[in-house]
Amino acid sequence: MKKLTKILAIIAAMALLSLPTGCKKDSDKTTIEQVKENGYITMATNADFEPFEYKDGTEFLGIDIDISKKIAEKLGVELKINDVAFSAVLQELANGTCEFVAAGMSYDETRAKNADFSDPYFSASQVILVNSDSSIASADDLNGKKIGVQEGTTGADYCEKNLEAEVIPFSKHVDAVSDLIAGQIDAVVLDDFPATKFVEKNADKIKKLDTPLTEETYSIVVAKDDKEMLNLVNEVIAELKSSGELQEIIDNYQDALGAE
Repeated sequence: MKKLTKILAIIAAMALLSLPTGCKKDSDKTTIEQVKENGYITMATNADFEPFEYKDGTEFLGIDIDISKKIAEKLGVELKINDVAFSAVLQELANGTCEFVAAGMSYDETRAKNADFSDPYFSASQVILVNSDSSIASADDLNGKKIGVQEGTTGADYCEKNLEAEVIPFSKHVDAVSDLIAGQIDAVVLDDFPATKFVEKNADKIKKLDTPLTEETYSIVVAKDDKEMLNLVNEVIAELKSSGELQEIIDNYQDALGAE
């Protein structure tokens, strides 16, 4: 009997170990109530998108990081950051391992089917990077070329739908730019602000074409139909805009970019 009891206890323990971990959401509580109880709020991002999110040693920096800190501050809690591949940030939201995504994310209809987008906080565009001696002068010249993109981005989607080119996905923009410099691909399509950063660091090797491919905006993303969380994020964005602090945050990183 003792032996049977011991076996049953082991089975029960193994069953507990097999349960999903990391789920902190009590279904009877709203997201904000749960966040306040936990004492922290978690954002998901891809910290390979300077100046919006990047790392200096172990510290996370960037425009999106500063805005996210304001969201945490509004709730009186700590900010935690899940740094994952860009293609996985929305899955973090779906899995309940974060409360919002801040990753220089543009609205599109496919994404909006499964998540809700805040009011925009930044106007952006997709641009083309080429080598300094490249004969590519516009989007028309990209047909038949090898174009590097970050997988899961609106830039990748645009290239796949609108260009007769070989679109090569990368997990990180920096890897695509490295292949561009090495002559492995002909161009890279990415967001304007980070593109400018890459040019600043490699001014003798690459250049940015003047005419953008697209015009878009960035938003913070929350779980579908989480209206309370969406309203709070929009409130923080509105406060930052009206106080001028949002522009100060953007200018600080833009000035730092230009100074290098």
